[in-house]
Amino acid sequence: MSQTPLDYTAAGVDYSKIDPLKILAQQAASATKGNLAAHGVSEIPASRGESAYVMDVGGVLIASITECLGTKALVADAVRPITGRTHYDSIAQDTIAMAVNDLITVGATPMSVHAYWSAGGSDWFADEQRMRDLVNGWQRACDVCKVSWGGGETPALAGVVEAGRIDLAASSVGIVRSREHLTLGDKLADGDAIVFLASSGIHANGVSLARKLVERLPDGYASKLSDGRLYGEALLDPTALYVPVTEALFAAGIIPHYCANITGHGWRKIMRHPGSFTYRIHTLPPVPPVLAFIQEKAGIDDREAYGSLNMGAGFAFYVAAEDAERTAEIARAAGIEAWVAGRVEAGPKQVVIEPLSLTYAADELHLRA
Repeated sequence: MSQTPLDYTAAGVDYSKIDPLKILAQQAASATKGNLAAHGVSEIPASRGESAYVMDVGGVLIASITECLGTKALVADAVRPITGRTHYDSIAQDTIAMAVNDLITVGATPMSVHAYWSAGGSDWFADEQRMRDLVNGWQRACDVCKVSWGGGETPALAGVVEAGRIDLAASSVGIVRSREHLTLGDKLADGDAIVFLASSGIHANGVSLARKLVERLPDGYASKLSDGRLYGEALLDPTALYVPVTEALFAAGIIPHYCANITGHGWRKIMRHPGSFTYRIHTLPPVPPVLAFIQEKAGIDDREAYGSLNMGAGFAFYVAAEDAERTAEIARAAGIEAWVAGRVEAGPKQVVIEPLSLTYAADELHLRA
């Protein structure tokens, strides 16, 4: 007997219920912008609704972001008895990546990271190996991104966080070195190229679906993928850090016209820009085995898979057509595979994925007030 497809909503994540809160919060937040005037500071209005917020502080552009890991720590805890590793070094990188990969979308260079590690009780911190892995992984990710770990908070919140669990989050602050470096979409134009950067796996989005799927697998997290790896182990591959790529682009004199971190909402995020453009994709990156496994075993079609998961594309640059191949080359030189995957066209706001005969319309993404 065939099973009902296991989509993201069935896994407990329904963006149609979450996104209205985001829009309401954006409206309230925007109303507070006048408070900056008392400090001689102003916001960059176009950063409202983007992945990071930008302020002009005496001519210096400061960007900031706060992000959380989500439920990936639950996977690490479940997989530890199978692999013998805590995997907290990996999910430390995931947490930092969630913040810095958003920060760079506005053209910022990350400068500092702060940690928020909220445990369900003091006993969580008594596991020395897990604690050391978390600290070492956090430091290593900071070094890759060349940011300073400024500090953080480690509350023990019994009764708020479940006993034996931890909620990981990070904030990051960066500078936009000049107004020319701002990538808030004012330069996006018909004819621009879309360059995808490879994902390293599921990253930290879609994990609720991946966890729910375990209930249907006889071998659970020990299930084998097509490449012979364990499902649980592959889920814990750390999120790619894209900061070295953006820094290399800046050094080469290439300023993207826009950027999108492909996280929640999957490839629908490609049309995050507020303008009306058609984003036509002609080249698909290879789908990581762990994501192909999820799509197959969950029984979801391409529309659900590409509308919820990264499916191999973790980040998108929108650049002048003449800079497209060079952008991909620079990314590869920085250790991240890349493809010139599509183009921006004048037309209705939509994402058209030609190889899949799949289109996402404007009303399928609600992120702005």
